Amino acid sequence: MDASTVTPSPETAPARLTPMMAQYFEIKASNPDCLLFYRMGDFYELFFDDAEVASRALGIVLTKRGKHEGEDIRMCGVPIERADDYLNRLIALGHRVAVCEQLEDPAEAKKRGGKSVVRRDVVRLVTPGTITEERLLEPGRARLLVAVQRTRGADARWTFGLAALDLSTGAFSLSETDEAGIAAEIARLEPSEIVAAQSVCDEPTFARLIADLRAPTTPMAREAGDGAAAALRVCEFYGVETLDGFGAFSRAEIAAAALALAYVKRTQLEARPALSPPTRKARGASLEIDPATRANLELTRTLGGQREGSLLATIDLTVTPAGARLLAERLASPLTDPAAINERLDSLDFLIEAAPTRDALRRELSGAPDFLRSLSRLSLDRAGPRDLASVRDGLAAAGALARILGSAEALPPELLSAYSALRADCGALHADLAKTLADDLPLVKRDGGFVRAGSLPPLDEARALRDESRRVIADMQAAYAEETSVRQLKIRHNNFLGYYIETPQAQGEALLKAPLNATFIHRQTMAGALRFTTNALVELEAKIASAADRALALELDAFERLRQASLAEGERLRAFGGAVAEVDVAAALAELAVKRDWTRPVVDSSLAFRIEGGRHPVVEAALKSAGEPFVANDCDLSGDAADGGRIDVVTGPNMAGKSTYLRQNALIALIAQMGSYVPAGRAHVGVVDRLFSRVGAADDLARGRSTFMVEMVETAAILNKASPRSQVILDEIGRGTATFDGLSIAYACVEHLNAVNRSRALFATHFHELTQLAETLPRIVNLTMRVSEFKGSLVFLHEVMPGAADRSYGIQVAKLAGLPASVVRRARKVLADLEASRPSGTLDSLPLFSYEPHEPAPPPPPRRDELHEALAALEPDDLSPREAHAALYQLKRLLDDKR
Repeated sequence: MDASTVTPSPETAPARLTPMMAQYFEIKASNPDCLLFYRMGDFYELFFDDAEVASRALGIVLTKRGKHEGEDIRMCGVPIERADDYLNRLIALGHRVAVCEQLEDPAEAKKRGGKSVVRRDVVRLVTPGTITEERLLEPGRARLLVAVQRTRGADARWTFGLAALDLSTGAFSLSETDEAGIAAEIARLEPSEIVAAQSVCDEPTFARLIADLRAPTTPMAREAGDGAAAALRVCEFYGVETLDGFGAFSRAEIAAAALALAYVKRTQLEARPALSPPTRKARGASLEIDPATRANLELTRTLGGQREGSLLATIDLTVTPAGARLLAERLASPLTDPAAINERLDSLDFLIEAAPTRDALRRELSGAPDFLRSLSRLSLDRAGPRDLASVRDGLAAAGALARILGSAEALPPELLSAYSALRADCGALHADLAKTLADDLPLVKRDGGFVRAGSLPPLDEARALRDESRRVIADMQAAYAEETSVRQLKIRHNNFLGYYIETPQAQGEALLKAPLNATFIHRQTMAGALRFTTNALVELEAKIASAADRALALELDAFERLRQASLAEGERLRAFGGAVAEVDVAAALAELAVKRDWTRPVVDSSLAFRIEGGRHPVVEAALKSAGEPFVANDCDLSGDAADGGRIDVVTGPNMAGKSTYLRQNALIALIAQMGSYVPAGRAHVGVVDRLFSRVGAADDLARGRSTFMVEMVETAAILNKASPRSQVILDEIGRGTATFDGLSIAYACVEHLNAVNRSRALFATHFHELTQLAETLPRIVNLTMRVSEFKGSLVFLHEVMPGAADRSYGIQVAKLAGLPASVVRRARKVLADLEASRPSGTLDSLPLFSYEPHEPAPPPPPRRDELHEALAALEPDDLSPREAHAALYQLKRLLDDKR
């Protein structure tokens, strides 16, 4: 939601404007799509419609001052020291803010004339995707600006290029996709802001996608990143002749990169961020997950939008902000290359076995600062002394990690690569920072006091004059008294003479004669006293008068020298930052595996999916905190290249755990492919190329979609895109419409998955008729959730077993939910009547598939003696104690029903 305001332009403004307001109109006209933070002394002021918008968004008072075209000038303001807080709230609401600063001191403006206005101009545009201030950033979350551009290929199809840029760290990556994959790619990146070519924004499909993602979006002119000029723009930014040294990029990717850099230049004005060279993420290198699946599986946010309760929050044991961001990136982009996945798993194997090394690494990592973000602020000249300290401490942490890894034997490839990066020599920079920076540092460099005493002699002298002028004067007085033998010699000060030396007249006569008259210069004769000065005293007075300014100037010079030195080592520092994050993630996932009893999965290129004792990581953690156990379950969807994967049809009552079972197996595949141990006793996962989940749905009122329509749209996407290498979980397809309609849709979906997609799939349903498909389709297997019933109450065992549920237990669940007893009794009677008149037998005998409206309904079949059949089927010697217990409950239920 951009701030679009209507404010007067210089042309429409009356001729007799104050100079300040004329300046305001001129600056506002250059930034019409931003809220203008107009610096006036210690406040940022907002005027006209900007003030209206800001007062509502920030909850601050809207005032009026003066007139414009006969109307009051609306205004509000925020104090400079709290500006970051207000900026954060405005950015969170999607506004863009132009920060207009005073570029000179008011005293300088007065020298040009009494009515001269202080020079002001916009120094930066603050947008959701270009924030760098530490107070406005989430430490463990990347702040991505994503630029989208498209090119048409030889086949006349559009190819989309995406450039993901994190201005707060300098990370810059490129990727491309087709129209079908653009939603999944943008969802993977989870952008804070999207910038796209105007032609792309005008496309209805893209506009709907942006509306769904609810990300702030800014359209850019076509020439910003298109055609032959795109590559030239990227080359100019990095100061190279060609991009070949960075890798092979497509036309769409280069166009997106140029668009991103054009937007950075527009928002940062003269500041030049230190960006890493662009890296390319190959299409198909990561597991594709569409936005609906990401939301359903609650990977980084719950359905309510909270981080707490998500998979990321559950597995995040990292101890550095950079590690937390990398873990989130890996969770969002699981790999599809078995070799790369197993390389990550090898690191976990090593750190699990080498517990002392893991513990030592995590101790050092816990003190490592977020120095990549500090480096970015240094490059933009928005840093403070603490950012330099962050670089200093980051270098120290990198050295400590290198020593720990260097003492270990037989490092796996990933950790060996990190060690090689960490051992690079930046000792000179670290020594300079450590020597120069004080222990207690201010937030803002203009406050001074951040250079260590003794590291810069001229600064020590200036500080001494500034802070200890009395002692310096006393020392000089004592030295002159000793030199002249005039014990009553005093150094005094007044506004007319400044500092001067005063002696009694009789004793001062000696200072008028050689050789002392060469040093002491007579200035004034008083009744009973003589006054003198010296060249040294004149110089000291000048130094004292300018000591504070000189001390600050020296500190700012030292800051700039250290800033430039840090930027000169930017490439190594970024390599350090990447290595620190990799080590942190590996150590955190190893710690997670040990604490949660997770196991290493077998990951290969087969179509296997075999899980023994699988658990849902989030549900298990919640139950454990409540002191309750999680019931683990097996899952086998394995298939082969010729036939495809298996489809498990899962039946059972609500609340029995079907949705948890479906989700946990999807999450196990995802967690395995991000290179982590998994919550299972054993796991064999053949790499999944796309993960689809349709679990739960809600109305999309804003787009006029019912729950059923949302369900059908998501199901359509699955059936159109899933491949034999995909994994699909579908829950209650067809439940949002009439029974026969829903059953027919569910039937057709299972049939399509089996015959066309051939994906590994879990299909949960209350349509028990679908279980009969297992008799005719060999890749379909029936599973059911075990429950026991006693005196009309259900006991959920949360166990998955082969077979099909005999009914849905909906009335029992309704009773548990608290429906009135009269309603439950009536429902039982209606259900009995319906079951008595319902045809039974095979799927083909159902009215849905064979009944014609003009034919008489077949007579109801004779009722079976289910109690007798169940009792006859029991083999007491073959039952485990748990199975015998469940069987008793089943027999008791049948007896109650018969009564």
